[in-house]
Amino acid sequence: MNELEAKQSHSRLLSGPVVDIYVGKDKRRWTLHRNLLCHHSSFFEAEFLGNEVPKRKGDNRLDLPDDDPAGFELLVKWFYQGCLDEVSQMSDDKKYDYSVACHKLYMLCDHFDIPALKNVSIDQYRRGLAESQLVPDAEEINHIYRQSPAGSPFRKLMTQIAARQIMDPDSDKDAESYRACFTDNADFAVDMVNAIKHGSGGMLFEDPTDGDECIYHDHTDGQNCHVKGKRRGK
Repeated sequence: MNELEAKQSHSRLLSGPVVDIYVGKDKRRWTLHRNLLCHHSSFFEAEFLGNEVPKRKGDNRLDLPDDDPAGFELLVKWFYQGCLDEVSQMSDDKKYDYSVACHKLYMLCDHFDIPALKNVSIDQYRRGLAESQLVPDAEEINHIYRQSPAGSPFRKLMTQIAARQIMDPDSDKDAESYRACFTDNADFAVDMVNAIKHGSGGMLFEDPTDGDECIYHDHTDGQNCHVKGKRRGK
């Protein structure tokens, strides 16, 4: 497509009827070009153009009460500008919140069938964490993991973040910190163990069948084992 054709295509997408979309419990409203929405998403195409009977004027409305306005705001920006904000240019106190919004955007991409933007949104999420030098806490990790379908890159990312925290010698986090993540969630446990194995380079532990016997004996620490610290009889 040459430059003239690209401009004509863009003009076509920003022409025609507009639709009102109400997002979230507070019904935040966006008025958007229908052609643009349908061009990027088969979900919107089905909603607004799927019926053979022409829609009435009052039908150019869509309610999305279960979706997140912060993520939808980023979606609209990408629809109209073709890009998202550059994380490095944000103030430090906004970078983590922006990451959270990028996760919401990723969920919307799943909902609206926009695969091209999914990779952009998870890249932006990771970049926001790296720039802010913050990671989600155990509660957030648990929420994001359980929201994400099996095989989702966000599941992989959450377990790798948790695994790194556990393995970090300078962190006070251990497996107990993620107990809620494990509850009724065997997939998280399996993914985390695999993340630890991968992250440690498959480092082999010492052989537990060899070496000091006392670490497996049922007694308090110290020289009170039946094979240690006993005097020989005269």
